[in-house]
Amino acid sequence: MLDQQPIIIAENVHKWYGQFHVLQGVSLTVNRGEVVVLMGPSGSGKSTFIRTFNALEEYQQGKIVIDGITLSHDLRNIDAIRKEVGMVFQQFNLFPHLTVLQNITLAPIWVRRWAKGKAEELAMQLLERVGILEQAHKYPGQLSGGQQQRVAIARALAMQPKIMLFDEPTSALDPEMVREVLDVMRSLARDGMTMVVVTHEVGFAREVADRVILMDSGLLVESATPDSFFNKPQEERTRKFLSQIL
Repeated sequence: MLDQQPIIIAENVHKWYGQFHVLQGVSLTVNRGEVVVLMGPSGSGKSTFIRTFNALEEYQQGKIVIDGITLSHDLRNIDAIRKEVGMVFQQFNLFPHLTVLQNITLAPIWVRRWAKGKAEELAMQLLERVGILEQAHKYPGQLSGGQQQRVAIARALAMQPKIMLFDEPTSALDPEMVREVLDVMRSLARDGMTMVVVTHEVGFAREVADRVILMDSGLLVESATPDSFFNKPQEERTRKFLSQIL
């Protein structure tokens, strides 16, 4: 049973890039432990929207509250939020000159001020969890794309976040590597991690999501359970999108 306490509240969020109105009053509440999947055509604002949750993108209007902290221009608030929100990107964004272990321990040592031994102990546990413990002392360039993305997930988890954001985490991977990354995400969901996932992986959305949301042209078009979203969509725009991907 989901905890009905909101951990992400976005109200009437607007964002412009110059004249382009990329987010047009988007509102979303995510409860603790909930898995929300955002789908939609390219350029619909999905990635921009989730990047506002940890101030990787600024928004010009509206309100965002993450775990009780209002996201403002106050750097202390931004720092506090970023400690609670892990992010996994389409490109893995690992430091190529650092080993896997060093990539994972960097933030806990510098941001959380952990002792190196404590950070390394947790990193090894996380590498075991994502199934690549034996890669700890290799460099990112020695790993497959799927392995690198699992390192990126372990790196985000090393900060012990309350929320995980995934921005198309499998779209840069070869098809045979997609499953190993989705399996890690499934296990996180089973353990009760709050997750907001931008993806086109329909199987993952059907199986793991509590809610699936369609975004299009900077608007939130439809929000429903996976069963309703895929089998009984209410909006014509959703039906059209699904006809193109299913």
